[in-house]
Amino acid sequence: MSRLPVNSVPKDEYGGEYHSHAFEQYKLYLKMADRISSRRQSANSFFVTVNTVLVTLAGYSKSATDTDIFFYTVTSAAGILICYIWFRLVLSDKNLNSAKFKVVHAIEADLPYKPYDAEWLAVGEGNNKKLYHPFTSLEMRVPWIFCALHILVLGFVVPWPELLPSCN
Repeated sequence: MSRLPVNSVPKDEYGGEYHSHAFEQYKLYLKMADRISSRRQSANSFFVTVNTVLVTLAGYSKSATDTDIFFYTVTSAAGILICYIWFRLVLSDKNLNSAKFKVVHAIEADLPYKPYDAEWLAVGEGNNKKLYHPFTSLEMRVPWIFCALHILVLGFVVPWPELLPSCN
């Protein structure tokens, strides 16, 4: 891995507070990385809730009334769009987290202890799925599962034979 430029001022030019300031910045940076994970968890909860409501609403509407086809089309299209946005957000957060941990590893190169480097080595640097399987790989599949549900709603609820002319 190439060395990231994390030091803006050399130690000897900075002054006597260099180490304490560097360590405080490191701790703050780790908190920011953790906040991304918390935000990601909140976003996932939001998107699961919205998608569950849309699928439930479609199912309830089908059983309770003779709902207009436009309703199913709009809710399914909205669900598919929401799933795409959700997937893109997870992907963006994954990339941001990856970048943050590259910076953490670069900062740790100047620290006496390197807990994140040690942890990464302990899990085989992500190469052994028995030691480490990223949550993101599962997390990125969930929007597509909901997307498939929205497509199924379109496929099973909309009376396609009535809408499409016969191909005789």
